[in-house]
Amino acid sequence: MKFVTLRAKTAAGALAATAAALLATATPAHAGTFKVTDNCDVPWINCTEGDLWMLYSSKANAIKDGKYVTSWASFYGNVDDYYGTSQYQGSTLNTYRYVFNGNGSGAGQYVKNNTASVQNCSEADNYRVYFNSGYSGHSQYFKHRESFGDCALINLDSTLKNNNASEHFA
Repeated sequence: MKFVTLRAKTAAGALAATAAALLATATPAHAGTFKVTDNCDVPWINCTEGDLWMLYSSKANAIKDGKYVTSWASFYGNVDDYYGTSQYQGSTLNTYRYVFNGNGSGAGQYVKNNTASVQNCSEADNYRVYFNSGYSGHSQYFKHRESFGDCALINLDSTLKNNNASEHFA
C-alpha cells in the first residue's frame, strides 16, 4: 500500500511541475483598453466623424459667450452601449470606452449615464437616444439639422438626463 501511495504522490508532483512549467512559458493574451471621444476612432467602426454630439452639461451650462464650456463626445450610427465596445483581434481583446473630451466640465467622465444635452449635427440622419443599452426603454427623438442650419442643442428629457445608454438611427 505504501508503494502505491508513494507512486501516486510522485505522479501528482510531476503533473503539478509540468503544469507550472507550461504556465510559466505560456504567452498571455494582452488586453488593450482605450478611451475615445468619438466612436469613429474605433478601428472596426466604419465612419469618418460623429454627428450626434452628447454634452456633459445641460443647454444652459454648455455654451458661454459662443464657446463650449462643457465636454462632449460624438457618435455616428447605432451605438448599442455608451459604455463602450470590445472586439477580439487575434488573441487580443481590445476595448474602447466612450468618454467626454477634455474641453471643460465632465472631462474624462464616461458618456453612459452622464449626458445632459444633445446636438444632432447631421444633415440627413435622425436619432433616438435610449434609457437602456440595446435600444430599449424610454427614448427621445432628435431630428437632423436643416441644410446650412445650426445644430440645435436640446436638453435630454428628465427621464434620460444622466440616464442615457444607447442610440439608434430613427
